[in-house]
Parts: sequence; C-alpha cells; structure tokens
Amino acid sequence: MQLFYNPEISETTKEFTLPAEESKHLIKVLRKKEGDEFHITNGKGWLFVASLVTTDPKDATAKVISATNKHSKMHSLHMVVAPTKSNDRFEWFLEKATEIGVNEITPIICNRSERKILKLDRLQKVIQGAMKQSNRTHLPVLHPPITFKEYMKKKHSGILFIAHCHEEEKVELKRRIAPDKPITILIGPEGDFTEAEVDQAYEQGFLAVSLGESRLRTETAAIYACTTVAIFNSR
Repeated sequence: MQLFYNPEISETTKEFTLPAEESKHLIKVLRKKEGDEFHITNGKGWLFVASLVTTDPKDATAKVISATNKHSKMHSLHMVVAPTKSNDRFEWFLEKATEIGVNEITPIICNRSERKILKLDRLQKVIQGAMKQSNRTHLPVLHPPITFKEYMKKKHSGILFIAHCHEEEKVELKRRIAPDKPITILIGPEGDFTEAEVDQAYEQGFLAVSLGESRLRTETAAIYACTTVAIFNSR
C-alpha cells in the first residue's frame, strides 16, 4: 500500500482536493486516472480509501469511499530529546521514531546542547515522509524547540522518565512502563544532562530509568526508548 497525506480530511469528508505535491505524485509519477483508488491519511489516526475525480497534477480532487479509525491502536508517547550536533542524526531519530510510533516530539535545549537552532519545516517533511513510507496513520506532533528550564515550568501528566548517565541506582525502562498510561521520556545531549538539570527533573516528578549497560548516543538512546515502549504496548 502506498500512502498519501492530507491534513484537511476528516471522517465526515465526502470530497477533497489533494495538496500540489501529492497531486503531482499521483498523476505524473503513478499515472493514476479518474476512478482509480488510493489510500490517504489525515495524520490523525484515520485511513481513507479514495477515488480520483479529476486529474489535474496541481490540484487533483477525489471522493472518499471508506474511512477507518486506527487511532485507538496507538500508544501515548512523548519523546523530549536534545537535538544532536549532526542534523542528519536528529533527522534519523525523527524518521525512525515516526516509523516505530510516537505521539509527540519536543526538541529540548539543555545546558550542554551543541545545537540550539533547528529548521522545523525540514524536520516536518522528514516526519511526514516517514509516516507515509511506514503506512502509519498518525503524524507525530513536532513542537518548537524549548529550553530545559522553560520545559520544566510546564504542567506534566502521565508517567515521567529521564534517562541519564549519572552514577546512581536506576530501574530498567521496560520495568517502569505501565499499560494504558501516557509516557514522557527525557533524553539529553551528547554531554548528558547536568546534575542541576537532573535534580530539577526529579523535583517535577521525573523518574530515572536505565536504557541498558552501554553508553548510547542521544539518537540511539531515544530510539531504544521508543522501541521499548512500543514492544511493551504490543503485548
């Protein structure tokens, strides 16, 4: 199945216009004709089967044939991750996290962060592409970057975890996860969270977790955490 994306569709939509990029791909690349069917999502958990009505490569139109809600199968996971020094590595994390399954992603700027400016438009395209490629129907929410200090001022709910490399007693992440509860996981920069940041997270109710014995890169740790939660919730 090849999946397309239009955030404007809802379960009550009867007919819609495809974005220019999706129209071009359907008509010019796949050479779809009037009456041909295709799959499309709104990124909010809905999968639609649609049929082409017009074939303008700039703004093709289609009608909805069927709609299926797949949102209930998605676990609630918010990854709060420090951007890596390499853009490619952070984009890789976004791509794989989307494929594995995540609800929200927040880039967090920590005291030891080496990258503090991100091109959100570029990162949004990476996420959209990963969603379509993996045939997922949920587009993760990508929040604007926020400093650690400001993030800690926000109201947090669900189960809150922080993964850091400081020497102390920790429980494995997989043993801390509880079914049917929203999860937030903090992953720090290459130089790790400072002691002050860890203490501040504890004050806000975050629990320290272990991601194994190896010292992992930021993006690897984040993917490990996503995978652990996904495996737990697939049981």
